[in-house]
Amino acid sequence: MRRTALLATVIALAAPAASAATAAAAPLDASVARELARGGGSNGAFVLDTTTGRTLAAVRADSMRIPASVEKLYTTSTALLRFGADATLDTQVLGTGTLTPAGVWRGDLYLRGRGDPTFGSASFRQYDGTSGTSVTELADAVSAVGITKVTGRVFGDESWFDLRRGGPSTNWGFDVWIGGPLSALLYNRGLANENGSSLAKQPAQFAAQQLTSALRGAGVRVAKAPALGTAPASAQELAVVPSPPISQLAALTLVPSDNLFAEQLIKVVGAEFGTSGSTTAGTAVARSTLQQRFKISPRIADGSGLSRADATSPRQVVTLLDGMRDVPGLRSGLPVAGRSGTLANRMRGTIAQDRCQAKTGTLSNVSALGGYCRTANNHTIAFAFMFNSVNTYSAKAAEDRLTQLVARQRPTGSTRAGAAPGAGSTPPAGTTPDATSAPGASAPARSTRSASAPPTSPAAVNGAVRAPR
Repeated sequence: MRRTALLATVIALAAPAASAATAAAAPLDASVARELARGGGSNGAFVLDTTTGRTLAAVRADSMRIPASVEKLYTTSTALLRFGADATLDTQVLGTGTLTPAGVWRGDLYLRGRGDPTFGSASFRQYDGTSGTSVTELADAVSAVGITKVTGRVFGDESWFDLRRGGPSTNWGFDVWIGGPLSALLYNRGLANENGSSLAKQPAQFAAQQLTSALRGAGVRVAKAPALGTAPASAQELAVVPSPPISQLAALTLVPSDNLFAEQLIKVVGAEFGTSGSTTAGTAVARSTLQQRFKISPRIADGSGLSRADATSPRQVVTLLDGMRDVPGLRSGLPVAGRSGTLANRMRGTIAQDRCQAKTGTLSNVSALGGYCRTANNHTIAFAFMFNSVNTYSAKAAEDRLTQLVARQRPTGSTRAGAAPGAGSTPPAGTTPDATSAPGASAPARSTRSASAPPTSPAAVNGAVRAPR
């Protein structure tokens, strides 16, 4: 009898706890857990209705996993927050010398790169399928200054970055999965020809060679052969061509999942806001920015997600997506399900097509997907699904089913109040999500180019010429 009474007491005490656990379960936990199990491997998910702030699913949401290219969300978000959507990465021509009334530049020119991954020839931009900056535009800008002849040479200046050509996954050496050597001064992605069959051994010198040829085509004769060199502090800016804005660079990174663009961006962040133009400095800036802005601490080893030292959790990814959903440049730069980029051939003809945008991630035995879905009742749901130690084909099939599950939802509830701009709410009129008062926020959008020394001969050189975009 006493045993029966004791057992009854234990059951009675346990019942409220069990009820509380059941009540605490998010509404999609069971469905999401079922699809994760079908995908296999070590996995987790987090789904949030950003409109109301309600968690819809949390299954092993805080377990750290390798994100693969979902890592690019952290890289591009850091660039957007630090620079602002409209900033550009300028490629400059600087000079040491003087300009004679006859149009002769008595001295040398320096082609200085600031990490623009799009700089190259107009024909390569068409071949590569990306918009970007053209060496011809820069040569025309030099000619517009009034220069017709250079007595010296063109030096290629890549000093804005370190000289490591790859990331940590290849011990900083060239990485075939990046597709080109990393450099502050890249021409045609560091490829020696437009069909991509060979690499430029010295990217900056190769770029200087291409500018020398373009100058001759613009009617500017250059007396000496191009070389490598760093512009002295006294060099004056003669011409500049801006990259596409950071928001467009983010899209060019995210839509095709471009590893080169991502690694260039992380070095740019390090050069401008950290201690140096290195991957290590850039990832330190990214970690600091994400911690200050969103209170998350992913492990970030590179910009692209090629490194298996990268690690994050589904909840961290969704926290970022929630905070960035109204920041210009990220959500608009993601692939669209069934329509573009790495999602062009996925979820076609399903409810997710055109409703969902997400960043894919793939490495050997790793698959991930993180992004947004707009529901039929106009709620925005952020999600992250992560699989490690998995067959990637099975995992991606599960990701597609999970994304469709999210797209079918019609969550209810009031729009959450009190969210700061850039953290899930619509910014008040006249403000931007990157308000400088917010932790980790950027200064107003600006170019990365620094002020140059005053012209040696003000009467001869009337300021730098900026090529149009």
